[in-house]
Amino acid sequence: MLHGREAEQATIDRLLAARTGVLVLRGEAGIGKSALLEHAATTAEARVLRVSGIESEAELPFAALHLLLRPMLDHIGALPEQQADALMSALGLGRAAAGDRFLIRLATLSLLTELAADQPLVCLVDDAHWLDQESADALLFVARRLYAEPIVIVFAARDDGGNFLTPGQPELRLTGLAQEPAARLLAERAGWLALAAREVIVAEAQGNPLALLELPHTLTPDQRAGALAPLAFSLGGAEPVAGRVLAGFRVRIQQLPAASRACLLVAALDDSGDLDTLNRALRGMGVSLTDFAAAERADLLRITGAGVVFRHPLVRTAARLAADVAQRVAAHQALATATDEDRRAWHLAAVAMGPDEQVAGALEEAAVRAASRGGRAAASAGYERAAQLSAEPAARARRWAAAASAALDAGLWRRAEELTRRASPAGSPAGSPPMPQTVPPAAPSGVLPTVPTAAVPGAAFGPAVWAELARVRAMLAFQDGRPLEATRLLHGGVEALGQTDPETALSMLSLAIIFTWSSPPHPDQIALSRRTAELIPLLEGPLGVIDEFNREVCGLLEGDDMAAITSPTGAGLSEPTLPFELRVMATNLGFVHGSQRAMLADAGDLVAECRRAGRVGRLPQAMMLQAAAQIINGRHHAARSSVSEGLQIAADIDQPYWHNYLTGVSAWLAAVAGAEQECRELMERALAAETWMTGAGWAGYAFVMLDLGAGRYASVLDRMDRIAAGPARHAFIWRYACPDVVEAAVRAGSAERAHPALDRFTAWARATGQPWALAVLERCQALVTGDGARYQRALALHREAEHPFEQARTELLYGEWLRRHQRRAEARAHLNAAMETFARLGAHPWADRAAAELRATGVSLASRERDRDPLAALTPQELHVVRLAAAGASNREIGTQLFLSPRTVAYHLYKAFPKLGITTRAELARLVVT
Repeated sequence: MLHGREAEQATIDRLLAARTGVLVLRGEAGIGKSALLEHAATTAEARVLRVSGIESEAELPFAALHLLLRPMLDHIGALPEQQADALMSALGLGRAAAGDRFLIRLATLSLLTELAADQPLVCLVDDAHWLDQESADALLFVARRLYAEPIVIVFAARDDGGNFLTPGQPELRLTGLAQEPAARLLAERAGWLALAAREVIVAEAQGNPLALLELPHTLTPDQRAGALAPLAFSLGGAEPVAGRVLAGFRVRIQQLPAASRACLLVAALDDSGDLDTLNRALRGMGVSLTDFAAAERADLLRITGAGVVFRHPLVRTAARLAADVAQRVAAHQALATATDEDRRAWHLAAVAMGPDEQVAGALEEAAVRAASRGGRAAASAGYERAAQLSAEPAARARRWAAAASAALDAGLWRRAEELTRRASPAGSPAGSPPMPQTVPPAAPSGVLPTVPTAAVPGAAFGPAVWAELARVRAMLAFQDGRPLEATRLLHGGVEALGQTDPETALSMLSLAIIFTWSSPPHPDQIALSRRTAELIPLLEGPLGVIDEFNREVCGLLEGDDMAAITSPTGAGLSEPTLPFELRVMATNLGFVHGSQRAMLADAGDLVAECRRAGRVGRLPQAMMLQAAAQIINGRHHAARSSVSEGLQIAADIDQPYWHNYLTGVSAWLAAVAGAEQECRELMERALAAETWMTGAGWAGYAFVMLDLGAGRYASVLDRMDRIAAGPARHAFIWRYACPDVVEAAVRAGSAERAHPALDRFTAWARATGQPWALAVLERCQALVTGDGARYQRALALHREAEHPFEQARTELLYGEWLRRHQRRAEARAHLNAAMETFARLGAHPWADRAAAELRATGVSLASRERDRDPLAALTPQELHVVRLAAAGASNREIGTQLFLSPRTVAYHLYKAFPKLGITTRAELARLVVT
């Protein structure tokens, strides 16, 4: 029976009754978190899985997840093959496979969903503050993605939960018991104490249930009988209650026989949970399982078929503190001979007293294995400890660099930054780049410069190490909003590499181009872009996309955005054999050149590859490119789905740059849909990140489209004037905005202001030769000249281009022109086509405008529902599910693509069908989903 926890029990009972949800119990050690987990376990009408974090295993990847899922591992075969392989590898049960951390988290969600398919599931996680990082990330990912699955997760963690942060999750903070229930608990469990002694303990325990149960063991016989002084603990002292309980456990451990203390210490240092391993280690210490008997009688632990169960985690801590250094060394050595390779390396490292290359090598191998299973945080810890034990400077530097790189891949930004500082050579300022600060003379065309050895600090450690440190520092600087500093670091890394590793150099230069372009205007941008050009080797064929994109960036920065457009070569060259960064560059060039179809195909291939290969860390970038491609193809519903998914993944894996970029794109889509309040909120978020230009560029364009759709034409012109002098003025997106300026100028009665934008767009459209751009060019010229024949030529070109939004805009403008020229019958056909297309795309202001023009021609639209868009009522997630279901994908296939469980997919369809006015899946085929 729990005393004084009725409210907390009721909260847990409601959660269990709901069958879906998450709860985090927070409180100091001994406050009753474990007791509430036990209440959940005994009252849940569900399958229960339990695990506790163990402090000594926090560096072992997926250790806690393995223990949690161990009873159900035979269900892994039900997962999609890619997920099953990733999870088996992460748990060390299958062949080593490159497991993306997001894919492993998805596999965890899928497996728990499979387990919950025939019976509700409750996962109880105690001491979550001691979970290894990978297990914590996987379980919190599941917690964030519970929709309709009958899964409940309850975490218990201390107030000072360290790295176990749970933003957005419901928390229940436990405080001490009130005096009356505290007295009842003590009377129930220690009624043999004199009343006076119980009153002192109730006051001293401060409502901490564990203290109420353990402090009586610290009393002398006289004190138990009622003698109040002297006490074995400090009445009202400053030491926290948990500290006094810990001290009490240490006293009880020290009273055990030597053999029992040895057994207790080995169990406290072992995290395998395997009795065979424990037995082998105990034999190495000259003791056996039977020597645990005294500790069991002292109620410090119990031995079960599953292993050792400690009375409380503080007992494990007390056992380590009660042992001297010789005893701890002996226990670690015994465990090292009895356990697996990874744990052996850590046990040996725990007792290493100085540099030890053999142990360092074993730790490095363990780190490699951890990384191969997706355990980047554990890999970083392994490399770090290996670096500390390295005897040779070269090996030490290599391992520090590897530790920093793994921390970066794990999303541990501040940790990666600290590790790069530790890797700095002697005499280098902490945090300074490990490469020359001066730019050497330009190398001959097509040749990477070779930096003199003396110019590179610590060059004896090898250029690859410093190049990797430069890459890590650059990524950290970029994530922290310092893109130009990131570019300089990358340049230094490439200079350090010289001719030794061209592929790595190309990858770093690709990033340098993006980083330079992504910065708000700065005097150094042009020089940095030119330096990138000097470092790019002379390449032919598809690899030339790097040079071409850099020339485009240089042109924009120098004010000549047509400098490289006359010879587009990159679009459509995104072959699967190229490195990922180069394929991204080629896809970007599709946007630069207006190659709508090629970009859509290339971006779709990138997204598909990321899904197929489990490269979820690259998905936000790929989905941003896909959303941009869908926009320039007029597929607004599809773009909303891509943006929604990309935003969620970017938030899940902490990628602020791509989250900001996608937020700007989302603002543009909201503007076209006429969702003004939503648009303004999104624009505000995108513009809040002043350190990057890209999200701000799309947010600025969203302002333009919002005003244009609302007929605020003068505002469009004023805004474009401000943009031309603003932080996003060198974005490629403004090529696409020229027709909007032309339309706003003509509508505002300022036709002369249309000419600069028309001239710019004319040069670009003719240089690219894209049918959609030429169609829009004809429309712009028709607006300026009033020549109706140009509208007809525009529509003919539109029929080649398959861009429904731009075609509908041309139909609308032509319909308006026809009505003003008293050709109402002809106007109706074009206006009706425009209205239906806008309605289908969810472009509400434009549909309203077309409807108003139709009414002006004499058509009655009194019964017309607003925009007649059957998809407008769907959430972004429902829309994405519906689109895939309409294309014939099964729930399982949809779930694999969208990182959802099949049950969640079914839930979204269940919610979507009534909104769409249908009852069966087959009816989805008649919906036009673009």
